[in-house]
Amino acid sequence: MRGYRILARNVRAGGVELDLIVRRGRRLVFCEVKLKEGPRFGDPLEAVDDWKRERLRRGAQAWLLANPSLSDLRVTFEFAAVRPGGIELVSDLLY
Repeated sequence: MRGYRILARNVRAGGVELDLIVRRGRRLVFCEVKLKEGPRFGDPLEAVDDWKRERLRRGAQAWLLANPSLSDLRVTFEFAAVRPGGIELVSDLLY
């Protein structure tokens, strides 16, 4: 994620593991990362269901409570599907 500053990796907040938290200017991104290791494991996008989205939202809220100086930034959620051919980024993961 060129131009972004990594704030945290694999951090726990609110009982949830947050894979990657990055910042670029006034934008704060919570990124869920999934790796596809082979055809039998299915598509990484399938791993982000409503339950996972709610956990990500809850973890982000807890992390922001612990880091109030960043709470005024514009928060977005993204998903990085890591496949043998490259990385696909999906923006606005929770919507």
